[in-house]
Amino acid sequence: MSKEENNYSEEQEIDTNHLIKIRREKLQELQETGKDPFIITKYQRTHTSKEIIENFEQLEQKDVAIAGRIMSKRIMGKASFCHIQDMQGKLQSYVSTNDLGEENYKAFKTYDIGDIIGIKGFVFKTKTGEVSIHAKEITLLSKSLKPLPEKFHGLKDMDLRYRQRYIDLIVNPEVKETFILRSKIISEIRNILEEKGYLEVETPILNTISGGATARPFITHHNTLDIDMYLRIALELNLKRLIVGGFDKVYELGRVFRNEGMDIRHNPEFTMLELYAAYQDYNDMMNITEEIFSKTAKKILGKTKITYQGQEIDLTPSWKRISMIDSIKEVTGIDFNSIKNDEEAIELANSKNIELPDTKRTRGDIISIFFDEYVEKTLIQPTFIYDYPVEISPLAKRKPSDNRLTERFEVFIGGREYGNAFSELNDPIDQYERFKKQVESREKGDDEAGMMDEDYINALEIGLPPTGGLGIGIDRLVMLLTDSTSIRDVLLFPTMKIN
Repeated sequence: MSKEENNYSEEQEIDTNHLIKIRREKLQELQETGKDPFIITKYQRTHTSKEIIENFEQLEQKDVAIAGRIMSKRIMGKASFCHIQDMQGKLQSYVSTNDLGEENYKAFKTYDIGDIIGIKGFVFKTKTGEVSIHAKEITLLSKSLKPLPEKFHGLKDMDLRYRQRYIDLIVNPEVKETFILRSKIISEIRNILEEKGYLEVETPILNTISGGATARPFITHHNTLDIDMYLRIALELNLKRLIVGGFDKVYELGRVFRNEGMDIRHNPEFTMLELYAAYQDYNDMMNITEEIFSKTAKKILGKTKITYQGQEIDLTPSWKRISMIDSIKEVTGIDFNSIKNDEEAIELANSKNIELPDTKRTRGDIISIFFDEYVEKTLIQPTFIYDYPVEISPLAKRKPSDNRLTERFEVFIGGREYGNAFSELNDPIDQYERFKKQVESREKGDDEAGMMDEDYINALEIGLPPTGGLGIGIDRLVMLLTDSTSIRDVLLFPTMKIN
């Protein structure tokens, strides 16, 4: 922090403390005179700011009632102007002693920026053409005891904006618009799935086994049962239990939790969409992925060709589809079809100076590492990368033509992964063996590896039909459609370090 900034910060703290003292004194005076705003329980509004502005011709000279937060005031003797802000925007009000009376007008002049008021009056336009309310009655509904941060200093601090999102939403209307769009995106996804016959369900957040993905879980303790439990890292296994139980199509939009690193793409808790359909495979999941992205963009933005962080992205189906091995060959010239075993793969990695973890030294692991190193960042336009190695796909069905691979894909846009899907593994014997390998990796120190889920094996033994499954990161999709840089920009309350 520069000397000038430090001086400003100290001055601001002094001024803020003084303003808080004055505001509390004002509240005390209101309470002592029987005008405590905090005892008011309800205010009947007739319109929002946007409704009044958009319907001026129908509302001109008609009485309305509106409520919101004072964002500006101009006191001019016996007449004043103020702007109040509600969820849909700002509206100006003309306030005068002739309409309110001297006592009420005097009270209005003491109101502070940030106070929440109700205004009753008639709609008109000022000489400058601004739609406004000519106030006939003003009610103080809530007293703001702390001033809003200074516009050009207090809100430059992104950390403060994320921590105190309520202030961010007040002062930066474009932030509110992002979250309105987020709600609309989720609503449209639900519409698409329900039209296709998917049933929305809810599954437990607390589980006795961490499963459904490879990730480090959060661990908590249930006092009554005296057992450790895990916050779910995926929705998958319980949803597939429902397919076993006879539901043909299910989906869940829910929070999942992963105890991992934080950056512009990762938050410890985030929202996933997972859906499963009996008698379908990963090709069907590619089709529905294209549909979800393109239809949602068209509905919310009115187009399927968008710009994300300066890059033109075309979400119009049909998207490029290429196997993981072929994508590596396309970018590097290396053909893993000619690499026959683990030893050859390790030798290749060494020749490229790629460090391999002790738990990631199979041919399949190394294919994945090469993809991450060389290919992912090149996938700007929507691309399905399919046929993943079995070593990194413990829940996906093997590819009939090559049992070292699985019928799995991930979708990439702008160099980032947005979704993951399988033809689901429904062979309980194969699944048991893959769980065992995950357990072995966990015992060797891989705390992201999965656990043995005996009940899920039991469900598969009862019988899971051929099933396609898909998971999409909702936060990343919202980032894409709102052109947001960081996942924190699309989470109302992102996880933050304690000050």
